[in-house]
Amino acid sequence: MIHIDMDAFYASVEQRDDPSLRGRPVAVGGSRERGVVAAASYEARTFGVRSAMPSVTARRKCPDLVFVKPRFDVYKAVSSQIRAIFAEHTPVIEPLSLDEAYLDVTENLQGIRSATTIAELIRARIREVTGLTASAGVSYNKFLAKLASDHRKPDGLFVITPAMGAEFVEALPVGRFHGVGPATAAKMERLGIRTGADLRDCPLGFLQEHFGKSGPYYFGISRGIDQRPVRADRIRKSVGAENTFAADLFQTDEMRAALEPILDKVWRACESSGFRGRTVTLKIKYADFRQITRSQSVLLPVASRSEMEGIAFRLLHDRPLDSRGVRLLGVSLSALTGSDAPGEAGAAQFALPF
Repeated sequence: MIHIDMDAFYASVEQRDDPSLRGRPVAVGGSRERGVVAAASYEARTFGVRSAMPSVTARRKCPDLVFVKPRFDVYKAVSSQIRAIFAEHTPVIEPLSLDEAYLDVTENLQGIRSATTIAELIRARIREVTGLTASAGVSYNKFLAKLASDHRKPDGLFVITPAMGAEFVEALPVGRFHGVGPATAAKMERLGIRTGADLRDCPLGFLQEHFGKSGPYYFGISRGIDQRPVRADRIRKSVGAENTFAADLFQTDEMRAALEPILDKVWRACESSGFRGRTVTLKIKYADFRQITRSQSVLLPVASRSEMEGIAFRLLHDRPLDSRGVRLLGVSLSALTGSDAPGEAGAAQFALPF
């Protein structure tokens, strides 16, 4: 299996297309004072700037940071070029996002016997076609391939063989493991689990007691074992949009007006895909960065933008809002179904775009 991950994808596209940005710390998204960083160039990362960081924090860490408005149509077009390169080698592609995917090349289209050779060819072709660099990890399962692609970023290639797998995992901090987020890593820390070796020493029953259905997964990966296949039909669970405002909103009338373009964007995505959803979720982030969500599910898929708007507005008015002001609003639609799917709602799956 191969895991391909583009290097600082959004920021690298911007630096490719604007030579004046090359070699400079770049943040895609946000602004000098408001919003959130969507992506950061490697030059910015040396200052500690990361994706999902508030713009004001990023600016404080890197005073020379250049903020660039995202161009998602461009990123999607480049992503399509990359996906076409993958398809030259295998149809078994599991996209995770616009810039990242797993490939199963066990039976590849060109009959190449070495996955490492295929990874090298893909990286070279990506550079030739797009002018961008990609990192690749090669291993015998998805978990290790993901770890391998991170190991020599940027523009790197690393292979974890079956003989290396368990030993490679035991030395890593659990926070580096795909599937272990910050909250889980903090819980593991409280339980004295700091490395792969610590995790491996935990009995399965202990992991199930503390981590529920994720326990067997953690038990396996601590030993370099991951049975998950590469799924070419990986589903999308929701579609949504959000906006961070230049000034905090305090009045519900302001918030209703601010939700209109967000609802438009979500419904356009539904119209273009032909899919609908049964659960509307309203996301609210306050001025102090505290975040809440409110959701409502309906029996049948939401049939119109006006119906989605009505639900979103009811969620907005459901309970009083914090008096400190709202800096971000978002709307998402989940429990997705296909408009032409047979049978009951929920029978269809929504394929992730790449």
